[in-house]
Amino acid sequence: MSKLKTGLKHPSPKQGIIRVGIGGWNFAPWRGTFYPEGLAQRRELEYAASKMTAIEVNATYYKLQTPKSFATWAKAAPDNFIYALKASRFCTNRTRLAEAGEAVAKFLDQGIVELGDKLGPILWQFMPAKKFDPTDFKAFLELLPGRQDGISLRHAVEVRHESFNNQEFIQLAQSYGVAVVSVSSPEFPNIASQTADFTYARLLDAREEEPNGYDARALDKWAETAQAWSKGKSGPHARDVFMFVINGAKIRAPAAALELIKRLQVKVSD
Repeated sequence: MSKLKTGLKHPSPKQGIIRVGIGGWNFAPWRGTFYPEGLAQRRELEYAASKMTAIEVNATYYKLQTPKSFATWAKAAPDNFIYALKASRFCTNRTRLAEAGEAVAKFLDQGIVELGDKLGPILWQFMPAKKFDPTDFKAFLELLPGRQDGISLRHAVEVRHESFNNQEFIQLAQSYGVAVVSVSSPEFPNIASQTADFTYARLLDAREEEPNGYDARALDKWAETAQAWSKGKSGPHARDVFMFVINGAKIRAPAAALELIKRLQVKVSD
């Protein structure tokens, strides 16, 4: 398989698009904190999409969805909004990744193309116990196509075992144009190498005692990091950035994302 030909058009050769968002939208503690009191649950996605510029969908990790669901999600979001999809656990939670071909094909064929130009990166997350096996991991990357039904695909891998923290893994991901997820968590290695035409970051260490999940200094630093990534300061090329506040203190995720959007002056389509 050749290097993946994927990606959105950049607004300029000097800086990529930065998108900031949360993981999912159906979370009861957000009702009355992020969602206005009395907002109908069926309108929560529409509201979240109006305040964020991207959402990482977790439901796709647990079970297959229907084409109708993807079409509904696309309709609920404004133009220029992006959904990142967490790939099925049946693709990644296995002893031999080389044998995941059928599961990968099934995941990609469930109707994700109904998202159209709102389809963003696909996140392939591996269990903390999964160790780096160069031959097997290369075989897995071979299974990831650059297109699905005529729509370009971008792939990101989140690895959680220290054995991946080596140059062989970085070079392998780079050769396939697959992004290595930058993970902000004391529990997992943070491999910040840039291996694709986009950066995918997951912030997992928000704190509930902070009203915005992070203090002002930390939020400033994350905003500066996103800008640096988008301008290619950590690599030779400008790149798009997808930054998600996922858990830690999940109740604070929307507030943290909104603060980052404010600092980055990211345009939101209300």
